Amino acid sequence: MMGLSPQLQIATKGSAFRIAIKAGKKILFIDSADIIAVEAEGNYVLLQHKSSAYLLRESISTMAEKLSLFGFVRIHRSSLVNAAFVEEIQRLSTGEYVLRVRGGKKYFVTRTYKKNLHLLAESWIGTNGFVQMERGGLINSE
Repeated sequence: MMGLSPQLQIATKGSAFRIAIKAGKKILFIDSADIIAVEAEGNYVLLQHKSSAYLLRESISTMAEKLSLFGFVRIHRSSLVNAAFVEEIQRLSTGEYVLRVRGGKKYFVTRTYKKNLHLLAESWIGTNGFVQMERGGLINSE
């Protein structure tokens, strides 16, 4: 696709996509459904895959823009999560939140990005498209 770095190519097929990662003399194709999160690492991003991690020379902002179409939500200035892997949201007394993803890893949601929790909730049954967090629980609001 035009506009992407040579190291990152996204091929779209319906709601699924694959990312091509140059690794030495070969190119690996990673399915988006297997990516749990993307984390900033200086001038790179680390793709947290179900079975390993891959480093790409790309900005977190570019990744957030490209991956938002495929169920990834920015929750921190340095991280995105795949909504399909989120299992729990916990409110902290500081006004921040913690997401726990499948496998147990936790990611902090800062106050700046807490509005993006609504994007996560839009596809969840039982939230009526809008979620408020209150003392460790989810409540429907109308």
